[in-house]
Amino acid sequence: MPARWTSRAVAGARGSSRLLIFLAGVSLIGRPAGAQTEGCEPVGQRAGREFGCFITARAELGALPRDTALYWHIDAFSTLSLADAAKARRGTVVSTLGRTWLFTVADSGWRPVGGERVAMAGPLPLVQAGSYAAVYMEAEFLPGMHSPIHRHPGVEVWHTLEGEQCLETPDGKLTQRAGDPPVMVHGGVPMILTGTGRGVRRSLVLILQDATKPRSMLATDWSPAGLCRP
Repeated sequence: MPARWTSRAVAGARGSSRLLIFLAGVSLIGRPAGAQTEGCEPVGQRAGREFGCFITARAELGALPRDTALYWHIDAFSTLSLADAAKARRGTVVSTLGRTWLFTVADSGWRPVGGERVAMAGPLPLVQAGSYAAVYMEAEFLPGMHSPIHRHPGVEVWHTLEGEQCLETPDGKLTQRAGDPPVMVHGGVPMILTGTGRGVRRSLVLILQDATKPRSMLATDWSPAGLCRP
């Protein structure tokens, strides 16, 4: 059976804040564990940097159905050509973290031809929008590294392949380890994400957002309690 998201989604929150090209750090060479990361760059600008967050793809999805529950399907393939052949509507092929992936936003019953089903997350809570974008990222944190305090104009979902992460929101904290079901946070909720555990945390990330808005904003109206400190 595929892994499904079972942790509760965090409720939406108010607040407006200035633009931050986010998620987890860009250049962390020479930064000690525990440093705040700064921003997320396209993976093509990685320039050999090992740790941080990098955008692997952005797919413009247009309008999404409101009468059908949608899920993030995560499938692995042995080659790009096989993944491309299996791609359906709202599917995106990405090579990241050592594998070839087919990421698809579809109903719960959708399955590709071939490949390995790794996880399925949902149902995805949609913000009100006329057009949506799926932003896919890879995130690699050393223990103690953390994101800025931020929010997104749409749901954010993580599937952790290695290591451990801790998420703090106004509702408390949630720890996700490799092999756990995907975790999600509703659009608009302030959050801070920290690498925890003993090894490098490596995660696949989706932000399913209002396509007309910036991907991430600083959340200056909330202060975390430090629940995820090592």
